[in-house]
Amino acid sequence: MASMASVSQLTFKTFQNSSPNSKLIPSSSHSIVNRIDFPAISITKSTKLKKNFAVRAAGEDESEAPSVAVLEKELSGIDLFKKQLVDSFSGTNRGLHVSTETRADIVELISQLEAQNPTPAPTEALPLLNGKWILAYTTCVGLFPLLSSDGVLPLVKIAELSQTIDSEEFTVQNSVQFAGPLATTSFSTNATFEVRSPKRVQIKFQEGVIGTPQLTDSIELPETIEFVGQKIDLTPFKSLITSVQDTAASVAKKISSQPPLKFPISHPKAESWLLTTYLDDDLRVSRGDGDGIFVLIKEGSSLLTA
Repeated sequence: MASMASVSQLTFKTFQNSSPNSKLIPSSSHSIVNRIDFPAISITKSTKLKKNFAVRAAGEDESEAPSVAVLEKELSGIDLFKKQLVDSFSGTNRGLHVSTETRADIVELISQLEAQNPTPAPTEALPLLNGKWILAYTTCVGLFPLLSSDGVLPLVKIAELSQTIDSEEFTVQNSVQFAGPLATTSFSTNATFEVRSPKRVQIKFQEGVIGTPQLTDSIELPETIEFVGQKIDLTPFKSLITSVQDTAASVAKKISSQPPLKFPISHPKAESWLLTTYLDDDLRVSRGDGDGIFVLIKEGSSLLTA
């Protein structure tokens, strides 16, 4: 399970871009794709563009490359740029699996986005900050141990890292959700915040919360499995599974009804600050008091399925 320190890193720190001459669109040496050509983009609110790019296999002549993706709906320059930024996160496991050069490329893209921030004073637009934000990408090395634990335990995955802001109660909750074949659980930190400037809030952590495991009450067994090249019929075991499932349902109901485990956070350094450098209806960029940039997407946004 994640440590409190790892989850608390969601309060954001800064990363200095050391590659000002990096390419705008990073490439991967592990892909069969040799080049993705995006149109040049001028990020202005009035610009209307169509996303029309070609994917070329290695060695293929540019003049013969087919167009494989055309965005039918016209997007404004900033919306298209945001989608391309989010697309660049694909396969990075929220920033863990990325080369130094590609990380510099992405940071440069983020910096370009920040320069077009439509909300220059985010703390004066608290309703826009309000809600649940899903972590899409980070450069924060403090979170990498947590991200590296994904898949270490058999069949256990980090389902989601999120930050929920309540602008009316001035509270922040950072949460990590774990999912397995038989149960899901979470670890969270609860904090309060105070507005200190048009872009910055001060955060003070108050408690940690270990969520009650939510056990599944249904066990599905396949008809057959293959073992050492042989198919094994599992039909005879179905009656046994039915009996076990009835017991599991009873256990799940009893455990899931228990309250979560809460504990106070009283460390004198349990404070941080959060600087919002880009904010709109569905995307937020935040920086904090260390070496980390965080890109978060609003729950329900189409960018989460981009």
